[in-house]
Amino acid sequence: MPRLTITEAQRENLKQPLGELITGTTGHCVQALKDTLAREKPKLLVLVGDTVSRTSITSGIRPDVIIIDNKEMRRETAQFSHTGWHTFKATNPAGTINTETWGIIEEAVDQRSSLILVDGEEDLLSLVAILVSPLGSLVVYGQPGQGIVIVRVTEQKKEEIRNVIREMKREG
Repeated sequence: MPRLTITEAQRENLKQPLGELITGTTGHCVQALKDTLAREKPKLLVLVGDTVSRTSITSGIRPDVIIIDNKEMRRETAQFSHTGWHTFKATNPAGTINTETWGIIEEAVDQRSSLILVDGEEDLLSLVAILVSPLGSLVVYGQPGQGIVIVRVTEQKKEEIRNVIREMKREG
């Protein structure tokens, strides 16, 4: 199965937030996200990661797409309610973007109310979510040990992500 793999140089660069870093307690981060949603009214909200997804949903935020792997900090996590969603299953090994998973994310964005359960790791799938989401959307993911990152989907941000993708190794 064709996939893209990050290089060691990219691994370090991608530890930097791709958007606005919100630090603080879980409650502070969720409130900052709620405030941003109320102010900006994004076309689409994509949450990537178990912690940010669970805390957002239990706080009343209704995302359009959730991408999770049922792990937090590489450890199995308690599942949370996500009934009434279109559910997709994807395989995505750590440090990669599987091209089949890319297509699943595109379909989930088109359908909305979608949950993607990843067997493997969802970390790099934020890149795909940014690329396939409409301009004016928000992609939010967790920044381990710090808080959340809110990425505003603009043409400039998409071009930045395309450049990252171009530098990845192609395999398969």
